[in-house]
Amino acid sequence: MYDYLVVGAGLYGAVFAHEVKRAGKSVLVIDKRPNIAGNVYTEEVEGINVHKYGAHIFHTNNKKVWDYVNQFAEFNRFTNSPVANYHGELYSLPFNMYTFNKMWGVVTPEEAAAKIEEQKKAAGITEPKNLEEQAISLVGTDIYEKLVKGYTEKQWGRPCDQLPAFIIKRLPVRFTFDNNYFNALYQGIPMGGYTKMVANMLDGIEVQLGVDYLEQKAEYDTLVERVIYTGAIDAYFDYSLGNLEYRSVRFETEVLDKPNFQGNAAVNYTDAETPWTRIIEHKWFEFGTQP
Repeated sequence: MYDYLVVGAGLYGAVFAHEVKRAGKSVLVIDKRPNIAGNVYTEEVEGINVHKYGAHIFHTNNKKVWDYVNQFAEFNRFTNSPVANYHGELYSLPFNMYTFNKMWGVVTPEEAAAKIEEQKKAAGITEPKNLEEQAISLVGTDIYEKLVKGYTEKQWGRPCDQLPAFIIKRLPVRFTFDNNYFNALYQGIPMGGYTKMVANMLDGIEVQLGVDYLEQKAEYDTLVERVIYTGAIDAYFDYSLGNLEYRSVRFETEVLDKPNFQGNAAVNYTDAETPWTRIIEHKWFEFGTQP
């Protein structure tokens, strides 16, 4: 009945379905969630477009990609400039001259670079064997201890010296006052939310929601020539190699009757004692203009 079945109505599934329909093929999209848009799903709460599965900020240096997504949504000019909170001390992310000045009182890029180099040498790491050694070799001990260690251990659920070095190939270190975390040429968030953008991608395409493909696999496979599966890979193979690790993010949401809670979209809590990794104040993705 269909040339393609797309399992999952997230970004990949929606783009694929849009393109094959444009190429004259028949396509059916299914998703076990009650909504389209997958992990970029946004829902309106009190006039605020809430990123239900964590913050998603679109960024790319590829003009072709940027022109493509702008067919389906108008993007605002949001720039990601998160703040790190270490026991009430606030630092700029990415690590830049504001961070270094607050950390050490240095004023010039030369002073900041010298401080990092001094700490790297004192640590005596030549060949980093784990994430801890890799991070210290990139940013020195002070930044590692305050802004990397606790946050990373909460994020991965393991001590840094038990994580592989390749996880932190690079850390965004800038000897400028630039707070743009991604440093991408094109960046923003779809006005009206990602769900609206994905709905435009899926315009004219048959979509079935609340359907678990793996429970009805035999039935669906007889309807189509090819299946494009974008769901959980461990579930697809019936957990024959166990559960995929690190799928542990949990969200708690509160609606507060106040105009401004933290003054920024994202504040990362980098100490080990605070039990959460970050607080997202979603209204700032659209510049806090909502009541």
